[in-house]
Amino acid sequence: MPKKVSTNNTRIGWIGTGIMGEPMCGHLIDAGFQTSTYSRTRQKADRLLKSGAKWCDTPADVALNSDVVFTIVGYPADVREVYFGKDGIFSNLTAGKILVDMTTTEPSLSVEIYNKAKELGCFSVDAPVSGGDIGAKNAKLSIMVGGDKEVADSIMPLFELLGHQIVYEGGPGAGQHTKVCNQITVGGVMIGICEALLYSYKAGLDPDTMIKTVTAGAASTWLMENLGPKIVDEDFDPGFFVEHFIKDLGIALAECERMNLDLPGLKLSMDLYEKTRDLGYGKLGTQALFLALREITEN
Repeated sequence: MPKKVSTNNTRIGWIGTGIMGEPMCGHLIDAGFQTSTYSRTRQKADRLLKSGAKWCDTPADVALNSDVVFTIVGYPADVREVYFGKDGIFSNLTAGKILVDMTTTEPSLSVEIYNKAKELGCFSVDAPVSGGDIGAKNAKLSIMVGGDKEVADSIMPLFELLGHQIVYEGGPGAGQHTKVCNQITVGGVMIGICEALLYSYKAGLDPDTMIKTVTAGAASTWLMENLGPKIVDEDFDPGFFVEHFIKDLGIALAECERMNLDLPGLKLSMDLYEKTRDLGYGKLGTQALFLALREITEN
């Protein structure tokens, strides 16, 4: 089993410096960890490089220069390329290293990564997160961990620099299955929030007062508290892209099909978010569902 990490004995590798990954990696650099990084667009890593991170030209180079390698990229195909591609992590991996995929991806892919890492004498955990860009910037993410508990425990000091709730969910893929549960919930709650705001406008209520009232009662949610005011302010900048949320809902639907489970609410969420994307809002935040519902209900 690996030793518990510390700034004295652990080199960090970080692959993926988007809206979530860039501030997350920044927290580890700020804590004093020697860090190497790679992103398909080098410019997205500029702030990390100015903070002391070392640039690597490929994921393989990151693996060579690191003891613990984090990945948080876009889609399952990106995860597969980063790990199994020609210049991927597994092409240059020596025994004893720990791989941490924080992308929301297919549970079966997390199991595949776990098995390949084990074959090479390494360790792997899946650790998707919830909390969006706000949680990433404030180190207040919820982190759902799957894999071997001893490995998860050994890197707990790193997780604690990134999130305020870190929960071991079970074996390989369990973190991803928990994230599926999270996204199923988010989809349904976002429909409720957007419809409540549409109703409040039609009823002549002050939306800010309405939000303040319902977040003090049984309808209180992180989403209403954080994204409700953004909708009122017409702020649809992405904390989490609509198109990435569609990817997550697609993973959820595929898992349901595999388990012979029919979830009509999940199907409705996917239908409405696909309409949101088709109306041109795919690059906006998930709160842009409000724009789509406004168009649908006004036509």
